[in-house]
Amino acid sequence: MSEDATTPQEAAPTHGAWTPSGETPPPAPRVTEEAVINMVKTVFDPEIPVDVYELGLIYAIEIADDGKVKVEMTLTTPSCPSAQELPGQVEESVRLIPGVTDVLVEVVWDPPWHQGRMSEDARLALNMY
Repeated sequence: MSEDATTPQEAAPTHGAWTPSGETPPPAPRVTEEAVINMVKTVFDPEIPVDVYELGLIYAIEIADDGKVKVEMTLTTPSCPSAQELPGQVEESVRLIPGVTDVLVEVVWDPPWHQGRMSEDARLALNMY
């Protein structure tokens, strides 16, 4: 057996523990960056047929051990018509992840967004090679 393999004793419990007061609920699932990214990718700029992650609008994702998630994002311009909608949609999508206890979406303007932040897939979708 390899050294990095998880033995049954090391695996995280999937059930509650019994105490004299009764059974405790199982621990909340751990929130992963992959889960946050997958949910953020469900949010699309209404003017552009590309999700906000592929557009390069997500600058940072921080996940605390207690399930709190902070997302730093920007918009394509300060006068973006979706300025009020997109951060709220990102927050709502991340809140749906099991184990998330709180979400803070912070809009930042530094560094400013530019087309070079877009993924290759976004550039292809927008015919911007």
